[in-house]
Amino acid sequence: MGRNSVPHDRSGQLKQIESGLLPGEQIIAVYDAVGTGTGFIGLTDRRVIVQDNSFVGKKVALTSIPYSKISSVSVLSNKSWAGSYFSSGSIAVHVGTQTYVVEFRGEQKAHHVHNVILQYISH
Repeated sequence: MGRNSVPHDRSGQLKQIESGLLPGEQIIAVYDAVGTGTGFIGLTDRRVIVQDNSFVGKKVALTSIPYSKISSVSVLSNKSWAGSYFSSGSIAVHVGTQTYVVEFRGEQKAHHVHNVILQYISH
């Protein structure tokens, strides 16, 4: 898969994910996050990579989460499910006692990330 065919929002974020790939690992998508806490999320065929901005002392962490460690993925909604299932642009990835909340610009990206994670954790 060529670089131009990887869905991504910012080329700098894509480069960060590319620089840490394992041999044979393929990038599925890299999406920018809005709000505080998470800078972006990257999906590969082996893991989820989250840029976590919530560390003390203005530290930023790139956290790799193997799909096997993810217990569930949630779609977040403000109130009710009156709208469509993906009326929100936010998801939560649950790993042990840690939850990573990622808010996207647009519900299509949330839908894509949710479905990719669900596919890999359902194996």
